Amino acid sequence: MIHNLPSVPTLGGARLLGIGAYRPPTVVTNDDLAQLVETSDDWVRQRTGIATRRVSSDTVIEMGAIAGMRALESADLDPDEVDLVLLASCSMPTPIPGGAASVATSVGIRHAGAADVNAACAGFCYALSWAADAIRSGSARNVLVVASERLSYWVDWTDRTTCVIFGDGAGAVVVGTSGEERIGPVVWGSDGALNWALAVSDEERQLRMDGPAVFRWATTDMVQVAKNACASAQIDVAELAAFIPHQANLRIVDSLARKLGISADRVAHDVIEMGNTSSASIPLALERLISERRLESGDPVLLLGFGAGLTYAAQVVACP
Repeated sequence: MIHNLPSVPTLGGARLLGIGAYRPPTVVTNDDLAQLVETSDDWVRQRTGIATRRVSSDTVIEMGAIAGMRALESADLDPDEVDLVLLASCSMPTPIPGGAASVATSVGIRHAGAADVNAACAGFCYALSWAADAIRSGSARNVLVVASERLSYWVDWTDRTTCVIFGDGAGAVVVGTSGEERIGPVVWGSDGALNWALAVSDEERQLRMDGPAVFRWATTDMVQVAKNACASAQIDVAELAAFIPHQANLRIVDSLARKLGISADRVAHDVIEMGNTSSASIPLALERLISERRLESGDPVLLLGFGAGLTYAAQVVACP
């Protein structure tokens, strides 16, 4: 005998209600790194476009909580109105416990669902999609999505192929209900055959990367992913107010923009100051564009995350 369960009432569409960011105050320049490894400011800028990066003494949870509180303030939302907290991160120092519940408690959110999402640099886009689905299904009224990374914990500061690239930081958004859909369908996927290209090994416990392999993959496969995300949202690339890809390095960001035909003034370049902050890079870049008044509420923006796994995800969203 099949017992039919009661249907869950849906709440309609989903949208971004607010955004917050945390940029650690400690700035590490290329000249600073030249004291640790054989490099120079010119060498780093030519190969990555990165001028500085941030290094934090705060934990993933502490940075995420600050960004989360700022996102709630931006959304004018009380912590008790949040039903679910998702933490995107690939740099937690231990596998258990996850960090989402601790972020929720630090922000003042009580009894909400909480879960970690590890899709590396694509983590924010994955978490954003799951948050929107939770809203649409009626499982949550408001979701706090936090992306927080302390990659300095995992970097080998004697390896110039990685220590010049990665940085720390956190970004967060609040996702809530909407009469009209303001978060487009996600386009996502993976290629586990290339999982070796960016990884932390069991033996070394330090981040290693095959830069050329990641560059080739990102600047070829991700172009079609970006186009598919726009098609799914029924928007032409020319209509985008901004393009915010994962801030891997400046060469990848600019290569993707050129292949998509997006002018430089509509592309996020947060990587120049912040370096590669993995899952946090997209919300950090979005927050910067909004704070600099380069975007207005409702503007369509293409988000494109890609990285270790290899995993990727993209969607078009309307600015909060």
